[in-house]
Amino acid sequence: MAVRPSRAVSVIAGCAALAGIAAAAPAIAASDQDGDRVAVAGSTPAWATPAAKVGDTDAHAQRQIQVALSLRDQASAEALAKAISTPGSPQFRKTLTAGQFTDRFAATQATVDQVSDWLRGQGLRVTGVSSNRHFVDAVADTGTLERAFGTQLATFRHKGKDGKIQKLVAPEKAITLPAAVRGTVTGVLGLDDSEKMSTPQNVLHPAPAAQAAGGANCATYWGQTVNTSVPQKYADQSNVLCGYNTAQTRGIYGLTSANTGAGTNIGIVGAYNGATTLADANRAAAKFGSPPIAANQYAVKLPDGGFNNDPTCEPDSWNGEQALDVQAAHTAAPAAKLTYYAAKDCRTLYDAMNRAVADNQVGIITNSWGNNGGEAGVAPTTRAQMDSIGVQAAIQGQSLMVSSGDAGDASAIAGKPTPQFPAANPWITAVGGTSVAVNSANKKQFDTGWTSSALVQSGNGYTPTQDKDGPFAGGAGGGVATTYDLPDYQTGKVSGTKRSVPDIGALADAYTGFAIGQTIPGQGYFEFNSGGTSLASPLLAGMVANAAQAAGTDRLGFLNPAIYSLAGTAAISDVTHHSTGVWTNFVGGYGGVTTPTTQGSYLIDFDQKPQTLQSGPGWDPLTGVGTPAPGFVAALGK
Repeated sequence: MAVRPSRAVSVIAGCAALAGIAAAAPAIAASDQDGDRVAVAGSTPAWATPAAKVGDTDAHAQRQIQVALSLRDQASAEALAKAISTPGSPQFRKTLTAGQFTDRFAATQATVDQVSDWLRGQGLRVTGVSSNRHFVDAVADTGTLERAFGTQLATFRHKGKDGKIQKLVAPEKAITLPAAVRGTVTGVLGLDDSEKMSTPQNVLHPAPAAQAAGGANCATYWGQTVNTSVPQKYADQSNVLCGYNTAQTRGIYGLTSANTGAGTNIGIVGAYNGATTLADANRAAAKFGSPPIAANQYAVKLPDGGFNNDPTCEPDSWNGEQALDVQAAHTAAPAAKLTYYAAKDCRTLYDAMNRAVADNQVGIITNSWGNNGGEAGVAPTTRAQMDSIGVQAAIQGQSLMVSSGDAGDASAIAGKPTPQFPAANPWITAVGGTSVAVNSANKKQFDTGWTSSALVQSGNGYTPTQDKDGPFAGGAGGGVATTYDLPDYQTGKVSGTKRSVPDIGALADAYTGFAIGQTIPGQGYFEFNSGGTSLASPLLAGMVANAAQAAGTDRLGFLNPAIYSLAGTAAISDVTHHSTGVWTNFVGGYGGVTTPTTQGSYLIDFDQKPQTLQSGPGWDPLTGVGTPAPGFVAALGK
C-alpha cells in the first residue's frame, strides 16, 4: 500500500562500516551558475518527470518542511552501530544513551543555529528542532520555499494505491543551497509529496457488517468448519478462520506464561490517534483472553501543533492500524509497556519515528506502514534520513522493525518487482508474513509463505479472478533492492549482491488471521479477523520484548546480525511451500491490490506464486530466514 494504515564506548580501530549501507549525505553536484550555491543531488523523486507534469502549484499554499542535518563522522557512527549489534563483538550491546549519541555524532548546536538563521533569513518560520538535532522544522508558502531552495514546485501525475491517479507536488529540479549550508544539510523533507504514498499495511475488509453476515461460516481453528456444499480442492481445506485468540496466537510460537515482556517498552509509530484505542483493546482482551492493559501501561506521544486531517492520507484508516498494532503487541507481550508515537499525518511518519529514536524511552519500535512505490521511487535524500535514524537506533540498542508490505512484489504499483521502503533499508528488520494453521490444541499445524490467490466458484470447480491483478489478492512484500548493496549479515544466507527483503516472518494472512476489536466511527464496535504484515511486525515486537525480558534487559538492539546467526538453528523455523486453501464468502482488500468487492463463493489458495514471490527452503522473499520457533525467545536473548 502507499505510506498509511502491509524499534561511552570507543569504536574498535579499523572496524569497517556495515557493508551495503551508504553514507547519509548524497553527492554534491557542481556549483550552479551564481557560484555560491550547490545542488543537492537526489532531492527529486523518480516519479517527478517532465512527462508526468500536469501543472504548477499555488504559490501561496503553506508547506511544512524538515531540513535534515548530517551526522558528524557518519562512517564512525556506522562502524560503532555494527560493533554494538554483532554477536561476538567486544562491544556487543554496549550502547550509548541518547545524550551520548547526540554529543558525539549529531550536528552541533552551532550548526543548528547556522541553518536556522539561514532559513529565517530566507523568510521561513522555524517551528522546532528535534531533540537529536536531526531535523529543523520550518513552514513557509510555496513561493518562499522556491526562492529559498532555488527550484520550482510543480504538480505531477502519479499512479497511487488501487491504481488511482494522484496529483502530487515535487521540485522540478534538484534544490540548491549556499555552499556554507550545504555541507551540513543532507536533504529537505516536505518539498515533495512522496510520503502521501505511505499507508498502513493491514487488511481492509469489505465492511464489518458484511463480514458479520458470514461470521457463522468461519472456523475457530483450522478445519473446525468446512463448507461441504462447495467444491473441495484440497483434502486439507478449511473455511476462513474467525481470527485467532490469545491462546492460539501465542501457541503458534510456543510462548509460555513466563513470556510477558515485563520490564520492556515497545514503541508503535503511526499517523493520527484513535480516541477509543485503549478501551477497544481492553474490550477485545476480555473477549479473546489477554489480561487488560493497565492505565500506566499505555501512553500516547502526540505531535506538536496537532493533526493535519489531509484526506489523501485517509485518516480513518489509521485507527484500524493503531488498534491492530496495540492489540497484537499486547497479546505477544502482555506486561510490556506500550507507547504510541503519533504522526500529524502520513507525510510526517519519519518525524514520528525519529521522535521514538531520539526520546530513547522505548527499546523496541514497530512500524506497520510503508511506501508502495518501492525503495527506488523514494527520493535519495529521504532514504538518507532512514540511514541516520537507523544508525542512531542501533547505537542506542533499539530494535527497529518495519512491515514488509501487503502488495507482494509491488509490480502492479511500481511497474516492476521491488521491495517497499523503509523495509528495504539495511538498518531495518523487515518483517514478512506467513499463513498459519492452528489446530484444536492451539498448536501450529503448518505454515507457509503468505501470498494469496483468489479463485471464484464456477460450477464444480474454481477459476482465477480476472480483475486488474488477476488472482493475486495480497501477500507479504519482498524482493531484491536496487539501491542498497548486500549487508554483511546477509552474506552466506542470501544469494546475489543486493539487500534482500524480508529478514524474518510472522503471522500476517488475514484468512488465518488475528481477532481484534475496534470502534468504527458512526458504525459502532466490531470484532473481526485482521492481518497484513501490519500484524507480523507488532507480533515480532512482542516476541523481542519477551527475549529482552529473558535476558534481563529492556532492549536487544539491531536484530538482523543475531537473526541471521540463528538461521538454520532450532530457534527459527524454516517456512516452506504448503499447498492448501480456505473457502470464504468475501475477499479482503489491500492497498494497491484489486479484489472482488461482492460476496460470493471464493477459494483463497495459499502460496501458489500468483506474482514472482513464493516461500521455499532457506531464505525466501516472503518470510526471510523463517519464523520464530519455540526456542526463539531464549536464543535471541543470549
